[in-house]
Amino acid sequence: MLDGSHVPVLVEQAVGCLAPQRGGTYIDATFGAGGHSREILARLPDSGRLLAADCDASVARFAQPISDRRFCFVHGNFCRIDQIAAGAGIDQAAGIIMDLGMSSMQLADAGRGFSFARAAPLDMRLDPDNDRPLADWLRSASEKEIGRVIRRFGQERNWRSIAAAIVERRRQRRLADTADLSEAVASALGRGRGRIHPATRTFQALRIHVNRELNRLSEGLAAAERLLGKGGRIAVISFHSLEDRIVRDFFAAGNQGGASWTRIIRLGRPTPEEEEENPRSRSARLRAFERL
Repeated sequence: MLDGSHVPVLVEQAVGCLAPQRGGTYIDATFGAGGHSREILARLPDSGRLLAADCDASVARFAQPISDRRFCFVHGNFCRIDQIAAGAGIDQAAGIIMDLGMSSMQLADAGRGFSFARAAPLDMRLDPDNDRPLADWLRSASEKEIGRVIRRFGQERNWRSIAAAIVERRRQRRLADTADLSEAVASALGRGRGRIHPATRTFQALRIHVNRELNRLSEGLAAAERLLGKGGRIAVISFHSLEDRIVRDFFAAGNQGGASWTRIIRLGRPTPEEEEENPRSRSARLRAFERL
């Protein structure tokens, strides 16, 4: 367990798919707290190399204790992983891993605004240097725009009611933080929605929108394709159906077009033991492919 609470997901399955080889260069494109990177280093022969990147500069503190000559960390978004690699003198990789999930540290950071569990600024940026905070968008977005985002990225059936409640609260100048946003959603939906909080899908949708997550995923997969050499492998861990569909369709399109992704290494889910240890892993899905 890292940072007191963060447990990396599908480590054995994902790193096992990469199967680090002697002399190979590997990339952890979404470093987080470094759980996957540490496992890669544990399996990587001395002649190998590992580049880690993350769009959240705050995670650099987890890279600093890794005193290994084979390892380096760079702040950067995985949608530009080929450019990041080029800057580190890497023109080809033997394996790439992408973990698309939010980390426990990010959710627990009261100043980031990712969680509806406590009052926090309306921010939700993974990379504060390159994106606008949620508050900026909510200040000017129309009810129609807000509803479209909640419907598309949150797959929320009651998006119209939620968008109307958010706009009304904004009109009353009562939309100052995440607690106000959560209360607006709850007022539109009611609180009797089973095990999940009524604001769960709305918060997911707004976070995806602020960080352009789905567009960046498509760009990152294309960048990885340019970077991986013959026989190179990629492992992608997704956490909701929108991400998983993009990953699935990207590699399926390559196969249909006679391109390189012709071998599926693994489709994986957490084991019952992992789900019990880390309940947040329950929605995780691994897709891994080899370039032939």
